[in-house]
Amino acid sequence: MSKKMLEGKVALVTGAGGGIGRATALVMADNGAHVVVNDLGAAVDGSGADQSKAQQVVNEINSKHGQGTAIANGDSVADWDSAQRMVKSAVDAFGKIDIVVNNAGILRDTIFHRMTPEEFDAVVKVHLYGAFYVSRAAIPFFRAQEGGAFVHMTSTSGLIGSIGQVNYAAAKLGIAGLSRAIAGDAARYKVRSNCIGPHAFSRMIETVPGQTEEQLKARAAKTRPDQVAQLAAFLGSDAASDITGQIFGARGNEIYLYSQPRPIRTLHRGEGWSVETLADVVPGALKNSFTPLERTRDVYPYDAI
Repeated sequence: MSKKMLEGKVALVTGAGGGIGRATALVMADNGAHVVVNDLGAAVDGSGADQSKAQQVVNEINSKHGQGTAIANGDSVADWDSAQRMVKSAVDAFGKIDIVVNNAGILRDTIFHRMTPEEFDAVVKVHLYGAFYVSRAAIPFFRAQEGGAFVHMTSTSGLIGSIGQVNYAAAKLGIAGLSRAIAGDAARYKVRSNCIGPHAFSRMIETVPGQTEEQLKARAAKTRPDQVAQLAAFLGSDAASDITGQIFGARGNEIYLYSQPRPIRTLHRGEGWSVETLADVVPGALKNSFTPLERTRDVYPYDAI
């Protein structure tokens, strides 16, 4: 029997009680990894807790791959000490940690002029701070063993645009910057950091307004979380050892690579610029190169296949 892609690896997947996180934990285990299934069991808005969700995924994995292949963890990613315990649970149970998938998230959608500081802070705390806390807890182990992989979930809401998600978009675009900077800082230790912008049916997508039940069912059939999970598992494997600092997308059966900000046009004026000269030159010279104010549905107007 050939060696599995993640055989001998230990993976921590946050928010793994359902959706993309659950699919990722299952695929990691299918490919030979030991898995820490982290999930607080909160509702989409972050309220409440039900740690049985993580245990259900653990039971599913262990019944298929043997007792002890996976363990459950109910710590919150939004707390520094909890993140430390989370990583420690992996090391205590399996002796090391090789892969961190920062997937946990919540939504507090509302139009910007009604968004409260609490709604902004709650989402940023889970997504952006959560990715930082868990990654920061893992990096000492990655450095010591000279190897490791971070996989962070970003979103087209931040990369492209959305309505009613200023908090979520800010956090998710922040994660792309976090991942890129981690990749640069950690490259000398053979530690990799990449992002995935997923298109997948989940309980978060179910909350997006303006969708009929038929539309939700059609979307579920074409944008399965397991497609995202396969990409996450690949990025955690040794086969991706030369890939770092990148942003990937997974949509149906499509896998794609996102561009990252670089200068696309340059204007030079020997004597420098004033408000007046900028007004005279910039609109006409650069307007055709401006990034349109688009939403994800504008960039992906066709159904996933």
